[in-house]
Amino acid sequence: MSDVTIRCRENGPLIVTGNVTLTDHEGNPYDTSDRENIALCRCGATRKRPFCDGTHRETGWLAADTFKPPGA
Repeated sequence: MSDVTIRCRENGPLIVTGNVTLTDHEGNPYDTSDRENIALCRCGATRKRPFCDGTHRETGWLAADTFKPPGA
């Protein structure tokens, strides 16, 4: 089994690295076989759902979530 890493970009997409299967709400798979990384939209404004197209920069979208370690 391969490792999968999901990273949050500050005020940007989720970057998924590794062998994953991504499906739509009807169970149809997206073909991501030609990509080493996929960027998933978090702002909701992309024109290429579910993938990020950089629209968050145009809209000024800011992520409200920041990880705070326990006890910090």
